[in-house]
Amino acid sequence: MDNMAILESLKESFGLDPKTSKVLVVGLGHTGVSVAHYLHKLDFKFAITDSRDKPPLKEAFFQVLPDTPIFTGGFDESAFKVATHIIVSPGVSLMEESIVQAIADGVKVVSDIDLLACSITAPIIAITGSNGKSTVTTMVGEMAKLAGKKIAVGGNLGTPALDLLTEDAELFVLELSSFQLERTSALNAAAASVLNVSADHLDRHDDLETYAKEKQRTFRGDGVLVINLDDPLVRSMSEHGRSCLTFSIKHTEADFYIGTLEDQEYLMHGKHALMLLAELPLEGRHNAANALAALALGMAVGLDKEAMCTALKLFKGLDHRMQKVAKIRGVTWVNDSKATNIGACAAALEGYDTKVILIAGGDAKGADMNELAPLIKDKTKSVVLIGKDADLIKQAINESVPTYYARNMEEAVKICAELAEGGDSVLLSPACASLDQYKSYQDRGNQFSKAVLRLMA
Repeated sequence: MDNMAILESLKESFGLDPKTSKVLVVGLGHTGVSVAHYLHKLDFKFAITDSRDKPPLKEAFFQVLPDTPIFTGGFDESAFKVATHIIVSPGVSLMEESIVQAIADGVKVVSDIDLLACSITAPIIAITGSNGKSTVTTMVGEMAKLAGKKIAVGGNLGTPALDLLTEDAELFVLELSSFQLERTSALNAAAASVLNVSADHLDRHDDLETYAKEKQRTFRGDGVLVINLDDPLVRSMSEHGRSCLTFSIKHTEADFYIGTLEDQEYLMHGKHALMLLAELPLEGRHNAANALAALALGMAVGLDKEAMCTALKLFKGLDHRMQKVAKIRGVTWVNDSKATNIGACAAALEGYDTKVILIAGGDAKGADMNELAPLIKDKTKSVVLIGKDADLIKQAINESVPTYYARNMEEAVKICAELAEGGDSVLLSPACASLDQYKSYQDRGNQFSKAVLRLMA
């Protein structure tokens, strides 16, 4: 779309007009920076506010757009009072007092995903869920690439949505978080999936029901719904009259499922075997579910079946997601630091046939760790706890398995090395966010990997 067409779409959808609108960008992170560049390109009047005294990206941003008004060290009420529209970054809660008041005063909330949707004619595949969304997004991107499509992959994963506009893509594949979705209203994806819903981000969402409703916003519009039949909350999201494809690792009545032919398991579409399950190079049944979801999404937009299956056979997985670090003296060490909630940890544990030694803990984000307790009892030999909410997990386990505390990752790995015997697996799958001790889940995973590799020395 050219700029004139984009401006017409923005005006029709949100009343956004460069001549009359005053836009306040809330948050100067990667999303906020991408929004600012987008607004500048379209000649909008805008300012930026950030609660931090020194946002890390501020200096680099000033090098490019030095005349931009920026208010830091708290949300400036005067900036909100003159705004006609606010674009709130996902990292900022809509419950902030200044934002609540602005909405009450009639200021319109727009998201970067809304801006993207108003700026393209190419189809969007939208993917959300408590767990697996990064894996499925990457799978679909690889499938589309092998099928010969010019693609743009990003959103919550990697590249901010608006930065994808430079790629002149035929297909956009977006990973979307609940924080992005709760402030998005213009998305109409050609195909969309809520992969699963489990307790996560309950420090920002009131309860599981509210969280699920935010996820369901992915399905707005008239595109194809891709539904996980194994998740009751997702199953209830199907809509009468909408095109729908289903996937399941438990039910053979799904459109995409695991079937057995001549004593071998296959990824199936209806009566057609697509590929051997054993050809999928990722461990765990949860990754089979991810593959089925990716196949359904690709099928919904007409991707070639053979190309999709080839992409799955070549797919090596994501860093910090069930990533094998090393095998030392018969003990396998696995980095699943991206398991930042209960559901992700549960999926990792369920993928094992034998009991593991688990490293868990961090910031539980308000989740009820009692939900994880039965699986820990069933799937672990012992648990080593780290981080600020270690005691919550300890209480939930209630002495059903031996439990140890570690002050940091180095100490956790040393304890696990003493506990482990040949044939064991040590799994870092924290079930918690990382920011109580680390810069990110990537940093946490890297610290684990470094500590493991030091064992080899």
